[in-house]
Order: sequence, then C-alpha cells, then structure tokens
Amino acid sequence: MYLVYFDESGDDGYPKYYSELFVLTSCYLHHQKWQEIYNSLKEFRKRLKQSFGIPIKLEFKAREFILNKNPYRKFNISDNNRKKILEIIADFLGNIEIKFINVVINKKKIKKDNYPILENALKFNIQRIENDLKIDPLNKFLIITDEGRVGKMRYTTRKIQKINIIPSKFIGRYRREIKLLIEDPLPKKSQESYFIQMCDFVAFLIYLYGIKKFLNKEWSNRLSTVLNLNELIRIINKIKPVLNLKATNENEYGIVCYPK
Repeated sequence: MYLVYFDESGDDGYPKYYSELFVLTSCYLHHQKWQEIYNSLKEFRKRLKQSFGIPIKLEFKAREFILNKNPYRKFNISDNNRKKILEIIADFLGNIEIKFINVVINKKKIKKDNYPILENALKFNIQRIENDLKIDPLNKFLIITDEGRVGKMRYTTRKIQKINIIPSKFIGRYRREIKLLIEDPLPKKSQESYFIQMCDFVAFLIYLYGIKKFLNKEWSNRLSTVLNLNELIRIINKIKPVLNLKATNENEYGIVCYPK
C-alpha cells in the first residue's frame, strides 16, 4: 500500500484566475516507510528550530516563507538564510524514500472556456502514479489531501475509475481506467501534515520554474531579490533524485505540462 499526498501552487480558476499556471504536486511513499520518514521529518523540523527558530508545529508554506510574509516575518530570518533553508530542505528531501510528481496546467494555452483545471491536473497526476506502481499488481494507493479539495477530488477519482480517457501523441485518445486507487480521497489539515507541507514546498519551486520555462516571464521584484533562476535550478537539482522523471520525457525534471 502506498500513501499519496497532494498540494498545489497557483489557483485552479478558469477562465477567471489570478495565476497563469496551476501546479498540482503529489508525493507518495510505501506505508511501511511512513513511520520512518515521518520521524525523519520531525527530527528535521527540530533542527530547523534549533538553527533558525522556526517552530516545529508551524505550517511551512513556501511562498509566504520566501517572500518573508506572516507568520515568518517575526523570526527575522535574512534573505540569505531563507535561501539557505530552501537548500537545506531540498537536500533533506532528495535523500529520503519518497517520490514526487508535478503536473502544470498552463492556462495561456487553453482554448476552451470549460477546461476543468483541477480535474485534469489530478487525472494526469494519478495516471502517472498508477503507471509507476502497476509494475506490481498487488500495489494499491490511497490519497490524502487538504480538506478544501476533498469534494472536487472525490468526484474526479470516482470518475476516472469508471472512465478515463488519455490523450496520446501516437494514437490520439485511448481508455485506461484507474485500477490501483482505493477509497475516496481522505481529508487532512495541511498544518497537521509534514507530507502535505513538503508537497507545497515542491509545488512552489515548480511554479517558479514554470513561470520562466513555460511562460517565459519574470518573477515579481520581491522574489527576484531573494532568488535567481540559477539558484532555483540548483535547489531543484537537489530534489531531482526523488522526482519521478518517468512522468514525461519532455522535461528533464519529469514535469508534466498541459495543454500541449
């Protein structure tokens, strides 16, 4: 049994939206490794507290942390130390037994008003989890996600277990229903889950990467004073060992981007 956690960066609105990209990130791990990895995450957060004063139980939100927004501002962490913390987190993640899949929806390429952002991002993500795990027919997986998305995700997961149409550049479209998923997605508050928080961390890195890679645009002035593209790439390279690079052969980090 595998446990799968989700979080996102950007909004899933369309045709009205505030972000041109939506990133949905999953992380998954075998249930027998859960306790070991959880304990490692807890010890890691203790070290962050000892070194930088970040409370163990404080929810880590990458965007707010990098931009020095509340609740992080009161800890008086310098820009250099925030950048250092990003690298420390990436180093840690790159060395645990976990996998991440990232799906990016580029709204600038959508050509119809009724494009279901979250549904498609979730479908493309789950399909790749299944592709990875189906090597063993005994493998199953269970989804755990932030409470706010459970309703939409329940609708989508039930649907793709009955009918799942997959686009293909070779044969157009074909059906492949999801077989390994069990139960409906289960709710978990993000502030109570280190795993969801790590998805948030990876999702925001990929979001920043996507602004440059898929939109060819610049970050905000505040972001640019903390981080540059070379530094971001160095951080992403640290987590590359735990990115599912087989999710697509169109990107060196396995980042899936739709529409094509």
